[in-house]
Amino acid sequence: MKIICLGNYPPRQCGIATFTENLVKSIRVASERTNKPIEIEIIAMNDNLTSYAYPNEVVMAIQDHNTEDYLRAANYINACGADLLLFQHEYGIYGGHSGLLVLNLLRRIQIPIISTFHTVLEKPSFHQKEVLKRIALCSHRIVIMNRLAIGFLNKIFDVPVEKILHIEHGTPDFEQLLPDNAILPLEWKNRLVMLTFGLLGRNKGIETVIRALPSIVANHPEVLYTVLGKTHPHVVKHAGEEYRESLKKLTRELGLEKHVLFLDEYVTENQLMQYLLACDIYVTPYLNKTQITSGTLCYAVGGGAAVISTPYWHAEELLDKGRGLLFDFKDHIKLAQLTNQLLDNPQEMKDIQDRAYNYGKAIAWPIIGAAYLSAFEKAVIEHHTIGHKRFSMAASYPAINLDHLKRLTDETGIIQHALGSIPDYRSGYCLDDVARALIVCILLNENSDRFNPGELITRYLAYLAYMQTPSGSFRNYLTYERKIIEPVGSDDAYGRALWALGITIRYAPNESILQLCLDLFYRVVGQLGKLTYARGYANGILGLYHYIKRWPDQEKYIAILAVLADKLVALFNSNMQQELPWFESSLTYDNGMMPAALYAAYEATENQQYLEIAEKSRTFLESKCFVNEQLTLIGNRNWWVAHHPAESRYAQQPIDAMAMVVLYDHAFMATRKEQHIKLLVRCFNWFLGENDLNLPLYNDQTHGCNDGLEEFNLNQNQGAESTIAFWLARIIADKYQYCE
Repeated sequence: MKIICLGNYPPRQCGIATFTENLVKSIRVASERTNKPIEIEIIAMNDNLTSYAYPNEVVMAIQDHNTEDYLRAANYINACGADLLLFQHEYGIYGGHSGLLVLNLLRRIQIPIISTFHTVLEKPSFHQKEVLKRIALCSHRIVIMNRLAIGFLNKIFDVPVEKILHIEHGTPDFEQLLPDNAILPLEWKNRLVMLTFGLLGRNKGIETVIRALPSIVANHPEVLYTVLGKTHPHVVKHAGEEYRESLKKLTRELGLEKHVLFLDEYVTENQLMQYLLACDIYVTPYLNKTQITSGTLCYAVGGGAAVISTPYWHAEELLDKGRGLLFDFKDHIKLAQLTNQLLDNPQEMKDIQDRAYNYGKAIAWPIIGAAYLSAFEKAVIEHHTIGHKRFSMAASYPAINLDHLKRLTDETGIIQHALGSIPDYRSGYCLDDVARALIVCILLNENSDRFNPGELITRYLAYLAYMQTPSGSFRNYLTYERKIIEPVGSDDAYGRALWALGITIRYAPNESILQLCLDLFYRVVGQLGKLTYARGYANGILGLYHYIKRWPDQEKYIAILAVLADKLVALFNSNMQQELPWFESSLTYDNGMMPAALYAAYEATENQQYLEIAEKSRTFLESKCFVNEQLTLIGNRNWWVAHHPAESRYAQQPIDAMAMVVLYDHAFMATRKEQHIKLLVRCFNWFLGENDLNLPLYNDQTHGCNDGLEEFNLNQNQGAESTIAFWLARIIADKYQYCE
């Protein structure tokens, strides 16, 4: 059996690296004892462009923020003949917000994955929750080291209980160590030693122990508190040795120089084992309740130390049944009482030490290695039995919920932008958003008996009526104070208003709405000659298309539609002279609307030229927007420009994904080719996680849609355009949900 292990690895100095090294060694020992040959290779994570002198078993390293490194590693794992990937997860190891870049690797793996979760949060952020959910989705089994995490994973992260394995954090086999060879600090001689070890940072709470010492040394002047470990590299990078120096300052202020020893060292495991066996009391004064795993605590228990700890999650479980004592966070008075209690009662301290040591023997690394090896064998057998399943990052379609749309809507219209999910009144209103929101509500009213968006329809239609000028053209923007800030709106706003009016005429819920829309529509049509841009033409065509769907015998409007379609054709043919099969010299926003409009024009007129250009432009757009079989939209950080095709993947916008869904909807209706359904579903799944970040843009808590994909995170503002784009795409995709 060949295993690839992905995670941190020595000589990188961190707890995950040490854990991974010990776990790999223990698996090898288990394979030797059971005569089951195993080959293990390591793929190690580098941070901050740092490289390390890795041992030979490390076959590859990934720079944490290099997207291509993750893809290169995925290709290697799939091609090297490995049977299983053992994945070590901690949010801070991998690049991107909450380590999301590793999803690019995991979703491509074709062998079973067993993931060890070193952190499971009770109250994760949006990114933390979605990243862990998707890692779980990719994983065949998940190993956790604390039973409390089982409930968290199931209730918070939607992980099936049967997918979760409880295997404790291993400890060294202390019985194999000869304490006679111990090399201990000279300062320990003839002292009662309290010990804390690990990488230093403010979350360790060392100051709590120092503040407890005056009361301890008053009763036991022979006590020496030793702080063993270097400062965490990330802390050093951002704050230097400020925390260590503050501890030393506190020590001096309390007159404890003879009772506190700082050992700024990264000791070997053998040295650490000797220290743990020799110390009297071990203290973990951590400040954070939500620590699900502590390797240092496991080692202390395994070494038979009398442990006193704050009640973080792992400590509560591991120190249960008399294996240690607990005190509250920052409670140095209680810590001093417990310490004195143990030092005053040697038999009580020895009983705790014995219980801890005996428990440690049951979680020694050789036993843990055997448990992992057994899990590997079962996973490989199950994989061969059921075959490889490609895990989709897209969830099932969310139920329609207009809460956020209503949150953004007031008596005037829909607020353009949001701060998170809170309306940003400073942004005011625009016709673009109101028109598309009207489309969403009209389609919902037509296609579902469960919703009654009549009040929203009224408000949005009233805004359209208010923003139309006597000549029939439209203004776009209105401030929150209801001030119009432009005499005439853009082609985009004009065309989208016509699109909304056409759909509302087609599906008008009552005669009053129909008559108002017809009045607005006829005045708009009289201004169509003023349109000059491709998107104005395209949206106008779609409005006329829906009008014609209600009254197919309206030759006048079919002819007007054809005029707009001919203008799109002329733009396309002009660019084709430069061998660019597109309507403009660049790809910017809302790109799918132009070929969508020509498919609609073909359906309305049966003009073969419209179909041919729709097909050519669609094919060109697909060549720029599909990477590795998933939708990668043109980002608005840098538009794609002909003859200067720079990479433009970042700041991808929901409106563009919606336009692609509209495109394939019209492509299917015009041609009835099933390939368009598959691509439509793939484009909608962009909203649900089938994208470059592998995260959903739809927020199932607020029922809004995040504003876009950045390079390493989501833009978590949930403005009107994005939320409307999602719901419009959702309504269209619903027709094809079971057809892919």
